[in-house]
Amino acid sequence: MRNDLSQRGYLPRRDPAFHTPAAPAASGTSAVRPVVADTAGSSPVALDAFRVTKEPYYRSVADEVALYEAAYSARMPMMLKGPTGCGKTRFVEYMAWKLGKPLVTVACNEDMTASDLVGRFLLDANGTRWQDGPLTMAARFGGICYLDEVVEARQDTTVVIHSLTDARRILPLEKKGEIVEAHPDFQVVISYNPGYQSLMKDLKQSTKQRFGALDFNYPEHEVEAEIVAHESGVALDAAKKLVHIAEHARNLKGHGLDEGISTRMLIYAGSLITRNVAPLAACRVALVRPITDDPDMRDALDSAVTTYF
Repeated sequence: MRNDLSQRGYLPRRDPAFHTPAAPAASGTSAVRPVVADTAGSSPVALDAFRVTKEPYYRSVADEVALYEAAYSARMPMMLKGPTGCGKTRFVEYMAWKLGKPLVTVACNEDMTASDLVGRFLLDANGTRWQDGPLTMAARFGGICYLDEVVEARQDTTVVIHSLTDARRILPLEKKGEIVEAHPDFQVVISYNPGYQSLMKDLKQSTKQRFGALDFNYPEHEVEAEIVAHESGVALDAAKKLVHIAEHARNLKGHGLDEGISTRMLIYAGSLITRNVAPLAACRVALVRPITDDPDMRDALDSAVTTYF
């Protein structure tokens, strides 16, 4: 569904094909190739490659599944907030599978530009063609666009989602002279870790207030042990010991540790144990060494490990 921006007052009227006439050919040379911008650069078939075909394992801990389903039925943009490695991305993958919608994931970073999201012109043998970015492709054909760790992107980049996350549900492609009207199945989901917020890395209120929000945290002890055992294959008894170690480390957050041991890290440790790595060595490699370089803090965590193994 494409419309000339001039029809909505965004740009003055221009030639709809954006065709640049070929320059006169110099003697012995060929003419300059035209610029062609009349193709979307993506297709519904391309978006099908982003479908989650196998059910991801996700252990519900509250009513987050029902709340997300209700939000999606209203096409409400959603914000997932929680510490690293607590299951935010797995939750989005599970919901995309459950709803039967393609999931286009973008790992945000400070070098990402608006063009990386919406698209750009590319040169090829036939001239210049337009290539949709991941946000445009999801909006055009009806997928869930997931912006992971959105605060890592510059604020002048993330503002491009504003027109898609309010009542307008449109995406102006200013370089192309087109307005993409969001497909009825399209939804934006963002995630970030509030623990890393600062004045330099936070979302504007004008962005936050366009979203509904779900809080995530590490599951309670028994549930987390069940998850670790399922994902790593380690025995449930060993999984419970790993969770005890993680809980000890999480109590040190802000008292020597910037972040506690995540569920993801526990799964790593469990995976090593199932491969016949000694539990002490597995915990040292997967739990203690990655999160701190402070010798005293390492000794404290190593002592916690020896308490349970």
